[in-house]
Amino acid sequence: MKGRPFLAGLLVVALLALGLGWGGWWWVWQRGPLQLQHHTLTIPRAARFVPRQAPLALYLFSDGERPVDYTRAVAPLRQRREAIKSVERLRDGAFAAAGLDYHDELASWLAPEMALSVLDAPEGEGGGSWLLALSSKDEEGARRFLQRFWQARSLAGSGLQISQYRGMGLISGRGALVGRDPVPLATALVQDDLVLIASGRATLERALDVSQIEALNEAGLAPLQEGVASLGEGMALVVARSGAFGPWLGLPALETNSGASAPLLVGALQPRGTQLVLNGLLHTPAEATEIPPDPLEPAPGPGEMPLPEPALLSGLGGRSDSLAILRHPGALQRIPWLGPLVRRITTPSAGGPLPPLLAAADPGVLLLSQSPEGWLAGTSGPIPHPDILEAGLAAEGLIEAPLEVAGEQVTVWTHLRAIGGSEGRNKGSGEGLRASVAGWRRQGEGVAWWGETLAQLQNRSPGRGLLARQRQLARLNRPDAPLRWVLGDEAASKLLQHWRPWTLMTTLAGGGLADGPRDLAFALDAPEHGTTRWTARIDFAPGSHG
Repeated sequence: MKGRPFLAGLLVVALLALGLGWGGWWWVWQRGPLQLQHHTLTIPRAARFVPRQAPLALYLFSDGERPVDYTRAVAPLRQRREAIKSVERLRDGAFAAAGLDYHDELASWLAPEMALSVLDAPEGEGGGSWLLALSSKDEEGARRFLQRFWQARSLAGSGLQISQYRGMGLISGRGALVGRDPVPLATALVQDDLVLIASGRATLERALDVSQIEALNEAGLAPLQEGVASLGEGMALVVARSGAFGPWLGLPALETNSGASAPLLVGALQPRGTQLVLNGLLHTPAEATEIPPDPLEPAPGPGEMPLPEPALLSGLGGRSDSLAILRHPGALQRIPWLGPLVRRITTPSAGGPLPPLLAAADPGVLLLSQSPEGWLAGTSGPIPHPDILEAGLAAEGLIEAPLEVAGEQVTVWTHLRAIGGSEGRNKGSGEGLRASVAGWRRQGEGVAWWGETLAQLQNRSPGRGLLARQRQLARLNRPDAPLRWVLGDEAASKLLQHWRPWTLMTTLAGGGLADGPRDLAFALDAPEHGTTRWTARIDFAPGSHG
């Protein structure tokens, strides 16, 4: 009986130690760099100051150090130093593009939330009016920054004007940002810890005006609220209207009828280990997602039902640098804003007319693989029948012919061209004809295989990169998405080098991202009630391409 108080005391001490240990672990985890990949999205505070019609707004839920710390935690040891330098150059370059020196002006006081908004559609290479919002760890940091900001520009000869607007103190004048010519600038301090920097007094006053009325600012925007709730996690949010699709995001512009609601994209950026995951919602008017009617080939009859998608994947052979699965590509490419992407996927470089004709015929499920050896496609069941493609192939000057390869009957399409000179001489003949293969078709058990070169018929085992592409598809975890596209390092780098956001990031990072990702994966759901959900994954881990 006397031992009970002692045991009870030990139990209390053990529970207390366990609680303190768990609490300490939780505190470290919540503030550790890896927590960046589990940040819960919220409506950004700065969204109150962004007009709803702004073409582009970027909200970052981080300060300038967390991305660097995160990179240090997840980068492979051999690439860690260069990866950290790339992220630091990207951060410093981004602030330098805004005319600010991160280390001298921002590092000591910047808090984890900032925003940049372009308030007018950009014209040419320049931009319209803009607004930058920076959060401060404390009111002293924000005040010191503004004091030094304007003191440096006043010493450079800029005339300052101090005034009151909606109860806030505004400072405006013509000041030179770092490395720039003097331009109109205006600043305001909101609630002692939010610094607003705008491209002129009128722009800043407009931001303060819309902050008073929820119906005029992005904080009360229904698609943004829906995106925050649906996307869940992310370290950054982007809100873009059609005016920014081409100039800033490198996306096709969406044309709408007069009076229709403007297309709107809400995306979230989330780091996951060595991957960057972009999830988003694209809101489009009803007429932009309606599929125009088009007569397709009749559905297969009894006993001719198409095979499921896994049967296509298991039968695919050869190399693969790029692999796409499209369900009803003919219908997808008739959606106005989606058509350019589908045509880009189904038109291989120098691949001839057969792949786009095959996609337009809408085979149900189309599997399309590309490599230096050429393109290779698979369709399930008898759809589409070669007769459907006959007119299109004949218009390209292609001739259909049967051919036996390794005991199998194959249909080939060839192009005849006249040759002359020494190339065409044959025992005194001055000219001749040469046939070049533009594509072939082989009917298997429930699967039709289509290819570019006859050499592909001899190589049916999985080659370099194919297993890696299949793993990428599995990691997407979107088996019902009607469009999935995965690319290895070379194909991904080739695609991204022409994408405006990537070229901009590479420039800001001083070329540190020039090597590109190890692989890229993209999935797009079917439009539903004017909303399309999409996912993209960019992996920077060495060796992930297989």
